[in-house]
Amino acid sequence: MRGHYELHTHSFFSDGELLPSELIRRAYIKGCIAIAITDHADASNLERVVKELAKLAKEQADSLPIPIIPGVEITHVPPSLISPLAKKAKELGAGIVVVHGETMMEPVQPGTNRAAVECPYVDILAHPGFITLEEAQIAAQNGVYLEISARKWHCLTNGHVVKIAKLAGAKLLVNSDAHSSGDLMDPELARKVAMGAGLEGEELELTLFHNPRSLVEKALSHIGRGNS
Repeated sequence: MRGHYELHTHSFFSDGELLPSELIRRAYIKGCIAIAITDHADASNLERVVKELAKLAKEQADSLPIPIIPGVEITHVPPSLISPLAKKAKELGAGIVVVHGETMMEPVQPGTNRAAVECPYVDILAHPGFITLEEAQIAAQNGVYLEISARKWHCLTNGHVVKIAKLAGAKLLVNSDAHSSGDLMDPELARKVAMGAGLEGEELELTLFHNPRSLVEKALSHIGRGNS
């Protein structure tokens, strides 16, 4: 079976359990072919997190088994701050900016989904819960990917996300949102998560391979590793 992508993961720079190097190694053993480490951040720690992950990507790139993309997940910040923080993250060297969406399981501030999909510096809206058709249409227009989540509880609205994304023409990704080694997917699990959300055929292939590959290529180009 073909490899898969992990474009939303967490290390011990936020609430993950693993050193970034161990997270990368364990993902590789699971069959991952590219990984983004996207630790939780707000104004208090964004600069530190992005700079540390960018340092890893630069100084250990040649010794790592798969491409690593430094990133960030902007989490529980007021919607008005999403755009300036996302812009700052990209300027600091983040290849992928994720926004923690309005999952049904957490008290995310209303308006977060809308602010994320309207922002030109956001790449992925994670676990967007009961995203509206209008928000998904904006995501489609702006090239923001909507996440199908493998994470417990966040996954409960995957079917809704897929349904709305199809109506809007928005692009989808499957991510583990891994916080520990046990959260990481293998290619078979990634496929099952996508199928369980209602994807099949060409849509399945686009979500599992074409969409994440396109985002990885864009991210590597942004951080100056376009030939990686």
